[in-house]
Amino acid sequence: MKTRYVILLIAGLLLLKINASAQDPNFYIFLCFGQSNMEGPGRIEEQDKTVDDRFQVLASVDCPNLNRTKGNWYTAVPPLGRCNTGLSPVDYFGRTLVANLPKNIKVGVVHVAVAGCKIELFDKDNFQTYAATVQPWMTNIIKQYSDNPYAHLVEMAKIAQKSGVIKGILMHQGESNTNDTIWPQKVKAIYDNLLKDLGLGPNSIPLLAGEVVNVDQGGACASMNTIIAKLPQTIPNSYVISSSGCTDSPDNLHFNSAGYRKFGTRYGARMLSLLGYKIDEPE
Repeated sequence: MKTRYVILLIAGLLLLKINASAQDPNFYIFLCFGQSNMEGPGRIEEQDKTVDDRFQVLASVDCPNLNRTKGNWYTAVPPLGRCNTGLSPVDYFGRTLVANLPKNIKVGVVHVAVAGCKIELFDKDNFQTYAATVQPWMTNIIKQYSDNPYAHLVEMAKIAQKSGVIKGILMHQGESNTNDTIWPQKVKAIYDNLLKDLGLGPNSIPLLAGEVVNVDQGGACASMNTIIAKLPQTIPNSYVISSSGCTDSPDNLHFNSAGYRKFGTRYGARMLSLLGYKIDEPE
C-alpha cells in the first residue's frame, strides 16, 4: 500500500513538472474585453494582413471561414474577435509589442467582446438580469460566447494560461454606460473577479482602459471620458489610454481603421512602459 502511494506521489509530481514546463514565461498573454470598439468594426485593409507570427490570437469561437477552432492559437491576422468582425485596437497593440520586445518573447491575446453591451454583461453574478433585456441581435452574439461572455473569457484565459503568462488586461467599453457615475466600481468588480477566478493576486495585473471617441472628433459619447478618467482612483493598477486625435467613423461612436491603428499603438506603448520598455506614443 505504501509503495502504491509513493508511485502515485511520484506520478503526480512528474505531471506537475510537465504542466509547469508547458507554460512558457516568454509568452505574454493579454485578455481583451468590452463592446463594439473592442470587438472590432474597422475595415481590414491590405496593410493589416501581414502579421509577425510572434503575435498570436486564441480563437474564442469556432470560425470555419478562417480555419480556426476554438481554444487553439493562430497568427493574429484580423479579425481577432468573432468570425466576421474587423479591425480593433488589439491588432496594433500586439504589433507594437512584438516590434519592441526581445525576439524571444511572443504575445498572445484572448478576445471576447460584444457590440453594444453595457458593462453589466460582464458582471459575473448578475449578467443574466441585463442579458434578458437586450435586443435579439445582441442575444445572438452572446450565444456565441456560451450565453455568458464573462465565463467564456475566463474559460479561454485558463486555456491560455497553459501556454503562457497573463501580463495585462485591455478593455474598451463605456458608450452604453455614458453618464453612469458608478461605472468605475462596476469595472472594479469585474477586474477583481477575473483575477480571483484566474488565480492571480489582487491588483497584480495592469488594466488598460481606452477612452471613447474624443470630443475633438465630435464623439457622441465623449462625456463618458470624464468618468473613465476616474478609473485609476478605483483600481490603482489601471491606466487610461487617450483617444485624442484618433479619427472616427461618421457615426461618431466608432473609430475608423486609421484611428484603431493609432489607438492600438497607444495601448501598446503604455503596456511596454509597464513592462519596462520605452517607446514614444504616437502624437
